[in-house]
Amino acid sequence: MKRKYRLRRSIDFQRVREEGKSYTHRLLVLIVNPNPEGELRIGISAGKSIGKAVTRNKTKRRIRASMNEFIKNLQTGWDLVFLARKPIITAEYKKIMEAVHDLLEQAGIIEN
Repeated sequence: MKRKYRLRRSIDFQRVREEGKSYTHRLLVLIVNPNPEGELRIGISAGKSIGKAVTRNKTKRRIRASMNEFIKNLQTGWDLVFLARKPIITAEYKKIMEAVHDLLEQAGIIEN
């Protein structure tokens, strides 16, 4: 995922979590909030419940890689935050891709 699409500041993560609408899946939680700048920005978070730093970073890389498949079909003007859940550690990459797609469809952000 290109750097221009990343949500980086903690204040932005906090705003999305407080004001956004959430959608859940067994592997992930997606929180969406309209973006004031009209751009598409995506943040990924994996808490300590996922595991140590190596596991958390691997999980975030896998989610980021799955987003590359869908980013060209997403509507602009949204901030998205993905929160990893514990079962994602053992999930196959294909299942992560399906989870991301399902959440984006639930939120109505993906254009087919």
